[in-house]
Amino acid sequence: MTDGQPGTDRDALSAIDRSIPHSARIWNYWLGGKDNYTADREAGDQYQEIFPGIVELARASRGFLSRAVTHLAGDLGVRQFLDIGTGLPTADNTHEVAQRTAPESRIVYVDNDPLVLAHARALLTSTPEGATAYIDADLRSPDTILAEAARTLDLDRPVGLMLMNILGHIEDYDEARSIVRRLMAALPSGSCLVSNDGTDGDEAFNRAQRFYNEMAGVPYILRTPGQIAGYFRGLDVLEPGVVPVSRWRPEAPPTGAPLPGGLPPAVEEYGGVGVKP
Repeated sequence: MTDGQPGTDRDALSAIDRSIPHSARIWNYWLGGKDNYTADREAGDQYQEIFPGIVELARASRGFLSRAVTHLAGDLGVRQFLDIGTGLPTADNTHEVAQRTAPESRIVYVDNDPLVLAHARALLTSTPEGATAYIDADLRSPDTILAEAARTLDLDRPVGLMLMNILGHIEDYDEARSIVRRLMAALPSGSCLVSNDGTDGDEAFNRAQRFYNEMAGVPYILRTPGQIAGYFRGLDVLEPGVVPVSRWRPEAPPTGAPLPGGLPPAVEEYGGVGVKP
């Protein structure tokens, strides 16, 4: 990562402490990106030593986003997306996936991280038919997010609400559910919730996350599959339900060979798609 990269803001980058590991940069490192520093790579390697499955999980998470957005933009005809907790730009961002299927799609990204803000312009490339925008706001301020999003999105028409690996940063589970309810309440019938988060069923994963939380400014809470399913209460959850993200409508391998047992290996991250009645 260099200050001279296209699409970055020098002032925002200069305010970033590169000596402290950062979750977005560590995630970027696990996905094979270049927007990370030595402290991030060292922390990522230590995390992986404790929980070797984290890289597979990160890739499965990205694949889930791509498949879910493709389904919304394709089969469900959704043309608007509100992606909160965007993270660093990487391959197959929400607008790229949506606009491949429907070039007229409109996407609003939301994050309150100066690092993501510094790279926000990379998220603002859009087809001529569609639109993208970026809001600097906190997930805990849903009313602010909705008011700003309405500048780009028509909130009287269905919206795909993307909450990907972000609700774990809300330490109080009831507060996290309340935020989801507030956001979905403002969206019309036919809107969709796409959400996923890490689960607590693997002790190595739990140890790795405790290790990270001890040195991170913003901790991340692993939750049970049942708690993650609770975010979809009141919605019509699409098949196959709230499941390990690797098993949400998986694509056939490029070789065309059948998957062993019919499904890919499960990962310690659950997600799903719910439609507002």
